[in-house]
Amino acid sequence: MMKRFGSIGVLMMVSVSTPSLAAWEEVSWDVDGQKRAAIVYAPAAKPTGSGSPLVMAFHGFGDDAQNFQYVDLHGAWPEAVVVYFRGLPRRAGLLGWQVERGQNGDRDLKLVDVALAWLRKQYRIDDSRVYATGFSNGAMLTYLLWAERPQVFAAFAPVAGRLGPSVHPAERRPLLHIGGTRDATVTFGDQKAAFEAAIRVNGVSNQSRDCGDGCTIHGAGTRAPVMVSLHDGAHTYPRGTSERIVTFLRAHVRR
Repeated sequence: MMKRFGSIGVLMMVSVSTPSLAAWEEVSWDVDGQKRAAIVYAPAAKPTGSGSPLVMAFHGFGDDAQNFQYVDLHGAWPEAVVVYFRGLPRRAGLLGWQVERGQNGDRDLKLVDVALAWLRKQYRIDDSRVYATGFSNGAMLTYLLWAERPQVFAAFAPVAGRLGPSVHPAERRPLLHIGGTRDATVTFGDQKAAFEAAIRVNGVSNQSRDCGDGCTIHGAGTRAPVMVSLHDGAHTYPRGTSERIVTFLRAHVRR
């Protein structure tokens, strides 16, 4: 089926499947007096070993969690707890996320803190396998989380995102950046600046190799590689993106 996913000021189209059948619930938290909401998918079976991986997923500007769940990250990784968060109104009342520290009273950084504490109580979460991903404005929040909450996450997977002007990650973390070379919404130049910054932070500038069509991995075999997966499209979440994200995240545990 076709679903609409919000971007920055526009709507884009992408082909996706119906969400996989799994245990899910709509949850909410009070964060500084505001109701914050999400859809949580939990594994059908009880986790073994140290617990379940946790994937925090953030929709694009103007989108919502009900729509973004159709990217089906939970179907791609049924053993993980996957949380599709809902943003709050920003420009013109459209839902979105902060992209820099201090913006909007840090409402989304606080949301992540509150949600993580609740999720740890509700589910048996493996703290060494907590991940963040997002599309467009949600990808910018993902980059912000790398800068502001690096101790929480094992790896990051922004799609069509960029760094906010004041966002400067400093700790090495594995990162997968997916983007389109014809993106005019979050320009490819801005995206390139973001993943090149990641390559510098992770110290893998001189370690690159091909990893498939449009894919380059920098620092393969290191603790903090940067994988850049590019397509020739515009501001989209291409088919197969969730599977690619899950494959990358599965490979990384926070040490």
